[in-house]
Amino acid sequence: MKRVEEPFLIVVFGASGDLANRKLIPALYHLANEQLFPEGFTLLGFARTDYGDEDFRTLVLDGLREHMKDEHNGKNFDEAQGEAFVRHCFYQQGTYDSEESFQALQQRITELDQANNPKGNHLFYLATPPNVFEPVTTLLHKMGLEQSAAGGWTRIIIEKPFGRDLQSAQQLNSHLLNLFNEDQIYRIDHYLGKETVQNLLVLRFANTIFEPIWNRNYIDHVQITVAEEVDVGRRAGYYDSAGVLRDMFQNHLLQLLMITAMEAPVRYEADAVRNEKVKVLQAIRQMQPEDVRRDTLRGQYKGYANADGVGPGSHTATFAAIKLWIDNWRWQGVPFYLRSGKAMSCRTTQIVVQFQEPPHMLFKDGPKSVSESNRLVVQVQPNEGMQLEFETKVPDAGMKLRQTALDFRYQREFRGMIPEAYERLLLDALEGDASLFARADEVEASWSICDPILEEWQQSDEPKLHIYEPGLWGPEEATEWMAEQGRQWFDNCPVLH
Repeated sequence: MKRVEEPFLIVVFGASGDLANRKLIPALYHLANEQLFPEGFTLLGFARTDYGDEDFRTLVLDGLREHMKDEHNGKNFDEAQGEAFVRHCFYQQGTYDSEESFQALQQRITELDQANNPKGNHLFYLATPPNVFEPVTTLLHKMGLEQSAAGGWTRIIIEKPFGRDLQSAQQLNSHLLNLFNEDQIYRIDHYLGKETVQNLLVLRFANTIFEPIWNRNYIDHVQITVAEEVDVGRRAGYYDSAGVLRDMFQNHLLQLLMITAMEAPVRYEADAVRNEKVKVLQAIRQMQPEDVRRDTLRGQYKGYANADGVGPGSHTATFAAIKLWIDNWRWQGVPFYLRSGKAMSCRTTQIVVQFQEPPHMLFKDGPKSVSESNRLVVQVQPNEGMQLEFETKVPDAGMKLRQTALDFRYQREFRGMIPEAYERLLLDALEGDASLFARADEVEASWSICDPILEEWQQSDEPKLHIYEPGLWGPEEATEWMAEQGRQWFDNCPVLH
């Protein structure tokens, strides 16, 4: 990864929270230890918790010790490196809607800039609940922090959820664009920072062998699955007001769909990449109420209604499967099946490109259908890699066929070299590369796809909410739903090795 050359200051709002503790600060620690930051970088935490600098440094060290045990990526916590890292860490206590707090924040930023950041390069990261996005950004603007007084750059990263429907997303976009320029706003979806998602771009656009078959002439359908083994846990209160569609489909699954279906950009740069992604969303067929009833399926795992924070008689979906159509020349007539759920069989994110069957089967001893074998499986997580599955002849068995796979695993090929998603995205934001971040029109287009589904689910009992046992691949009705269409889900947990 490219090194950041100029000093900078990053302000993390919500610095005492779970996201900062588990993901952001460990990512910054990794990048600093890999010598990708200049000596003059500064991390300033801001939150309501009453800490001083030393309290915050203790919190950072404790968090690194707890969350830096990932042998999978060959990265472990080193006490000496941790002590060196926290010397760059400072803290400012305050509330998110207090002008007095932001005056104190402005003064602290000025002091830290004078010591380490003469050009005044600033990155603001909102690792906060969405209800404080507007007050925080309003006060940043009021304090004059939307532009650097020293002539450096200023950027802001907004965490998901970005709105809860099209109207709220438009309101938030309008608010932000009144305060900042679009090229300053980085709407983050950590799935786009995953190496396997980026490798799908390379697979498609750096190789000639896939392009001729990456279309309606050879592909029967595409499946995109984001399965979670855990239940809602302590997030039940939030989840009951959001549900699986807002939590996973509007952002993660549609991002994976865009990468899978987009045309090649003219250049690998932010605007060109994001233009092609938006074209995919614009081509997705808008669902009418009858389409929602026929082409969506929803479920709720058994026991969800008893979780703390869940309303009585809740009809919130913890599982959903949706069939989408992309009405353009490449994908006309090819269904895209998206599904996600809580309390499922295992944790996996995978994209399955299912190719069509041969027009005529020559071999009597072969299977009646080889459609299961003609597929490309992209494992986004946790066992990052790809498998191309096809039929081969079994030795000394006449013309008996067997499914075989060409297999690529990141850990086998690049042991210890896979950065975490937040590392890549933070580095891109510091470098001013927005290729892997969502643009305003992209966010709004994704909500325009989800809103009709949400509205019909809220107004109708169709499709029925199916109850499923935890530890399965969702409701049995989802399997039957696919079977009725002559297809079946790829229900395989990745083998970790």
